[in-house]
Amino acid sequence: MSDELSRTGASSPELRASHAERDRVVDVLRIAAGDGRLTAEELDERLEAALTARTMGELAVLTTDLPTALEEGPAGGAAIEAKEVVRIEQEGASARRDAGWVVPRRMEIHSEWGEVTLDFTEAVITYDTLRIDLDMRGGALRLVTRPGVVVDTDSLVTHYGKVKTRRPADSDAPVVLRVEVTGELRFGQVVVRPPRRLFGR
Repeated sequence: MSDELSRTGASSPELRASHAERDRVVDVLRIAAGDGRLTAEELDERLEAALTARTMGELAVLTTDLPTALEEGPAGGAAIEAKEVVRIEQEGASARRDAGWVVPRRMEIHSEWGEVTLDFTEAVITYDTLRIDLDMRGGALRLVTRPGVVVDTDSLVTHYGKVKTRRPADSDAPVVLRVEVTGELRFGQVVVRPPRRLFGR
């Protein structure tokens, strides 16, 4: 049991789980599903159990048969740490972050006539807020959300641009990450949407 509890950082199975601890387990489950370790049905069942878990013991049993992606790096070494600031600078190019990327506290994006996609469906979230300082001319910033990830674009200044937002189906989920988009958008668009449904689901 001590091995299981170390996955979630608890010293006692009766200890009450926090939103951040539930979110860490959700990240492990999503990454495991992306690696093919869980079926779609198993992922759905475990995600529901994780989001409704009350204690660390309830969380621990959900990852006992999975590698702890949040504790070990690619070579099983040091823990993954989120950066304070990540910068993306491009012209006529495309950038994408997905499949287990570690969300920083702040991003500075400078893009001219290109596209930037930030996919949060399998992202490793360690901060509760991500601030995006955007300087974009042409092209698009695409944010793919998941339940618990909310996006605020109220402080974004647009010049001949467009902001399109689609709320996820489970919009009542506890907020695990608030994305604040600020800066300027000229002749482009910001698209906020949930992930596309897989065929047959």
